[in-house]
Amino acid sequence: MTIHRKKLDGTRHDTVAFLAWCCLLAGSAPSSAEDWPAFRGPRADGTTVGAEIPLTWNDREHLRWKYRLPGKGFSSPIVVGSHVLVTCYSDAEPDLSKLKRHLVCLDRKTGEVEWTKTVPALEPEQFGASFGTRHGFASHTPASDGQSIYVLFGNSGVFAFDMEGRQRWHRKVGTMNAGLFGSASSPIVHDGRLIVTAASESSAIVALDTKDGRELWKAKADPLARCYSTPVVAKNSDGEEELLVQVPFELWSLRLSNGKLRWYAETGVDTNAVPNVVVDDNIAYVIGGRSGARAAVGLGGKGDVTKTHRLWATSGGSYVPSPVLYEGHLYWVNDRGIAHCVDAKTGKLVHRRRIGGSYYASLVRVNDRLYAVSRFDGTRVLQASPNLKELAHNKLSDDTDFSASPAVSDRQLFLRSQEWLYCIQ
Repeated sequence: MTIHRKKLDGTRHDTVAFLAWCCLLAGSAPSSAEDWPAFRGPRADGTTVGAEIPLTWNDREHLRWKYRLPGKGFSSPIVVGSHVLVTCYSDAEPDLSKLKRHLVCLDRKTGEVEWTKTVPALEPEQFGASFGTRHGFASHTPASDGQSIYVLFGNSGVFAFDMEGRQRWHRKVGTMNAGLFGSASSPIVHDGRLIVTAASESSAIVALDTKDGRELWKAKADPLARCYSTPVVAKNSDGEEELLVQVPFELWSLRLSNGKLRWYAETGVDTNAVPNVVVDDNIAYVIGGRSGARAAVGLGGKGDVTKTHRLWATSGGSYVPSPVLYEGHLYWVNDRGIAHCVDAKTGKLVHRRRIGGSYYASLVRVNDRLYAVSRFDGTRVLQASPNLKELAHNKLSDDTDFSASPAVSDRQLFLRSQEWLYCIQ
């Protein structure tokens, strides 16, 4: 299959002003280390530091509060200080002419609504050929830098709100409806840039200034239309920051300054790229693809680094859920409910076992436990060790779809279904 990476181009805007703004932001205070400010948490790896959450819960035990959402969605909640934020959509049936999206801010202690912003669709959306687009209208998890909340609402664009719910700016990023499974990748914030994978909207990655939404650069390429993975920023052994983007068949590294391609490596992840990349000790670990594949690639280099930097690549992975890395092992539960433990150094399978259920949510690790939220069969807690021992199986009476990845902060676990947001403590 031909990969048209040569079409990848970055157009740089107002470089001097951008660098000056980054210098100003360097002195600003980041979000608290206990926050869960974006998809997969503070380090984009599904882990948290210093958290203590229950092993078991149900409708009566350890359920602090629950809130009925004003709409559906698969986006994950985020936690910023005393606030929990989540997006959803409503009025999508029987057609999309009245589609609305909602950003809801709750008090994390009480579950009471602090404010809600409702945004009618500003551009037409469409259902694709796949069922996937029926949850694609609120599949992007918000991101926050502690001062603002940033959301991607598909063809309606990117919105920035302050912590009191006042809109700061709005920027459209395309209206192509190119993604077979809708729009799903979540925005990330890094050093004054909001990085948005506008895969369905424009087959592009766009960097916006968090201050005013001004476009800093835009990188377009055909494979990005099938990228549902959220990018991550990692620092290589030379101290340089790289923007890592998983696309079908390859892992790309882009320059944060202008969106230009630094290097690429073949990974074997076919068809669609969905799970997040996990990075540790100068190595990026990739899983994904409908057929299932996994690979490890060393950071750094230039051009095609498949032969020089790819450490291993083999079959077997996860189509949707992302992995976690812990004590030299990669862990994940795939869509069909099979838990995996893989040696991160060699890529070889250490252990796997069927735990039951089907999964879209990604694992989170809290200390030596792995929390796996299934779509319709509750949450299983596994030992974060090669034996993958099941420690608990927790169920709530809610029988709707739990496809959102959970959020963890301090002593609280936040679970989101199609109808409810739950706080477990």
